[in-house]
Amino acid sequence: MEPADPIARILIVDDDPAVHESYRMSFTPSADKAALADLAAQLFDDVAADEPPPLRLDLSHVHQGAEAVAAVERSVRDGAQFAVAFIDVRMPPGIDGRETARRIRSIDPDIQIVIVTGYSDFSPAQVAQVAGPPDRLFYIAKPFTADEVVQTATALSHRWLADRALAETRAALAAKIDELEDQARELAANESKAIRLANRDPLTGAPNRLAFLRILSEQARRPGNFAMAMIDLDRFKLINDTLGHLVGDELIRTICTILVDRVGTDGFVARLGGDEFGVLLHADTADDAVMRCERLVRACSGDLQVFGHPIHGAASIGVVMVSGEGGRESVDVMRRADLALNEAKRSGRGVVRLFDDSMDESIRFRRRIEEGLTQAIANHELALLYQPIVAHDTLAIVGFEGLLRWNSPDHGAIGPATFMPIAEESNLIHDLGDWVLDTALACLAEWPGHYVSVNFSPRQFRRQNFVGHLVEKVQRAGVSPDRLQIEITETAIFDDAERAADTLYRLRQMGFRIALDDFGTGYSSLYNIRKFALDCLKIDRSFIDGMGRERESAAIVHSIIHLARALRLQVIAEGVETEQQLQALRLAGCSHVQGYYLSRPVDGAAATEMARDGKVPGAAQPAVDPARP
Repeated sequence: MEPADPIARILIVDDDPAVHESYRMSFTPSADKAALADLAAQLFDDVAADEPPPLRLDLSHVHQGAEAVAAVERSVRDGAQFAVAFIDVRMPPGIDGRETARRIRSIDPDIQIVIVTGYSDFSPAQVAQVAGPPDRLFYIAKPFTADEVVQTATALSHRWLADRALAETRAALAAKIDELEDQARELAANESKAIRLANRDPLTGAPNRLAFLRILSEQARRPGNFAMAMIDLDRFKLINDTLGHLVGDELIRTICTILVDRVGTDGFVARLGGDEFGVLLHADTADDAVMRCERLVRACSGDLQVFGHPIHGAASIGVVMVSGEGGRESVDVMRRADLALNEAKRSGRGVVRLFDDSMDESIRFRRRIEEGLTQAIANHELALLYQPIVAHDTLAIVGFEGLLRWNSPDHGAIGPATFMPIAEESNLIHDLGDWVLDTALACLAEWPGHYVSVNFSPRQFRRQNFVGHLVEKVQRAGVSPDRLQIEITETAIFDDAERAADTLYRLRQMGFRIALDDFGTGYSSLYNIRKFALDCLKIDRSFIDGMGRERESAAIVHSIIHLARALRLQVIAEGVETEQQLQALRLAGCSHVQGYYLSRPVDGAAATEMARDGKVPGAAQPAVDPARP
């Protein structure tokens, strides 16, 4: 059904009946006009595209100003407002045209007023003073012509209709903005809840491991000295086994309260898990750090009453002194503190041990690994495997993640978690990264439209002319940029957020896909990442693994998926190893998944065959692989 032509109501206000008849005749189409209109339609293919739509004008006639005011009041009340009012200025008896225009304008501010006069006691400025604004007030002199009146009425009616449409659009837009603002507030509240869940230990209310790693990372990047201590309760398993888990939980809460009280506001305490706590201390020297840790041991070693049970507390502490100009990796600091803690336990418990290099055989191992890596590419010891990334609903393969493996003749199979941090500390990371990228792009040329996802370390991401380097690589390989997904970690973009935002924007402009890897393990939030050009988030496997055992992990996964979808980001869940995990992620709305349940990493030839087939051959059973991604 075609829409009806628009109608505009016209109000004629004049005390002379002859003038009213002139208006009627002016707005009555003549036979000559109709004939001309038909001829124009035949000659010019109906109406030109840029002409306004046909408009019907509905005239209402009143003879006095008071009648006009009443008519406008009724039109506003009934929702059938007048578009234009033609008002004679001199209308004895009663109110004159100037006062009529003033009252009409106060009732309906949107009406277009045309002052029609041959002689007036009022100048246009005097009329505009009470009946403005000037852009809605017009004048026609008597005697008027029919064309003059009709053209004025038609033009002003079109304008009135356009203004009403614009006002409706603005109102709808304002309502939509209010709706979006409500959604933004809801997202912020959900995000705040998710952050609290992700960063707080539910048993003690203290910061958890995730929050501790974030604070430790920030502290390690700053210049100056500090100490990190790892505290473990002695004989805690015996207390749990003999007195029960309720007593054990209460003991952990009690010890946490003691540590927070003794460390004070110039340090940081977190529960890392089980009966283990992490503490950051401001200390200028190693002796100062050891002395403060010995005080903590004494504070935890008193006689405690827990649910009426007398318990003699005891704790061991390993501490590492961090000095220099910053830049040390937080994971390495924690590893050294853990080595010192193990030494404290071997020394009889209830003691403090300071880390030194003699405790770390891995330092020498790292040197041997670095030497081996320098020859790995030339000796063809590296291999790039591919793990499918599939759509959650159809299990259709959309891409593959490239995973680097190293088969060393001296050390056997070495996982990337071992050798990549070593490569990151040296320029070897650029050589390895270029080899991975070249190998992945060469394999990509054999796939029918899938993309490959390649991990880039923080040091690679900060490489000079990183964007130009990638563009050159894909052009040389003859591959479209949108088939390369760049995986970066939160550390890579938040070390220098402004520079990272610019780099990511330029990458997106060139067509590359961008994924934020291991989301949830660092210190970003969905509120902060809105300013970065991202395509998807990859939920860390630790949350997927904990979904079936921990309510907190399931809540975090659901919050990430919900908020990411609200920001129009895809979500890839890593480490899917069971049917239950896959179904839970499907119900949560996760867009893509990858993991051992779907497929183990495969070599390039097998990946090409899978890409051409389009789907994973079958759900693989969970398997243990120490070198898995």
